[in-house]
Amino acid sequence: MALWVRFAHGDATGFGRLEDGRIAVHAGELFAGAAPTGESLDLAAVRLLAPVRPGAFLGLWNNFHAAAAKQGNAIPEFPLYFLKNPGSVIGPGEPIRPPAGYAGKVLYEGELGLVIGRELRDADEAEAAAAIFGLTCVNDVTALDLLFADASFPQWARAKGCDSFGPIGPAIATGLDWQALSVTVALNGRVRQDYPLSDMILPPARIVSLISREMTLRPGDVIACGTSLGALPMRPGMQVEVTIEGIGTLANPFAP
Repeated sequence: MALWVRFAHGDATGFGRLEDGRIAVHAGELFAGAAPTGESLDLAAVRLLAPVRPGAFLGLWNNFHAAAAKQGNAIPEFPLYFLKNPGSVIGPGEPIRPPAGYAGKVLYEGELGLVIGRELRDADEAEAAAAIFGLTCVNDVTALDLLFADASFPQWARAKGCDSFGPIGPAIATGLDWQALSVTVALNGRVRQDYPLSDMILPPARIVSLISREMTLRPGDVIACGTSLGALPMRPGMQVEVTIEGIGTLANPFAP
């Protein structure tokens, strides 16, 4: 297992492997032959950034049995996905802010994120599994009142693509067994979501394989696997923390 992070240090940015509170700085491309430089930095001396800047950022809806059962939704055979604005991505500690003039509900949705490590097109599940570089935490923030503002057209891209509505991090973990993990979300320390990833309807390799039939996936792309029960609105001043064991805690303030 390895934890990969991106960071800002002084006027420079970089990436490396995190272990025991220190970052072994690497050079090159994260997904293609990254090599250690020999430099080591204390985690406390840097500011963590989103660990990846995706070219494509996708999110799934209705991908957990418990939520589907409670909401009365049919079990999908194909990923029900939307495209989330890559420009919405922020890193740990950065504030989530609603768009100017918006006073409606803003929901958190803690999710597992899949980070693609190689180009993939029309792949089978074995190829798809091999193309998943690692796992990260995602907060799929949603402006709920924008989603259904027009009765004739649900506005998924608008409601989920606002600036700062895509927190990712704090790291990308490789070598984890996703089936053994759970997602928890806490608001000001109070747990509001706590669900096992083993309850997923479409597992990661199948998600990636099926999506690759329709669009080419490339290194750095991110797919958020959907959320389960407990997604609720945030109030101004709250701290939202998405935690997945082995990856860490993605913490962001909600600061209108």
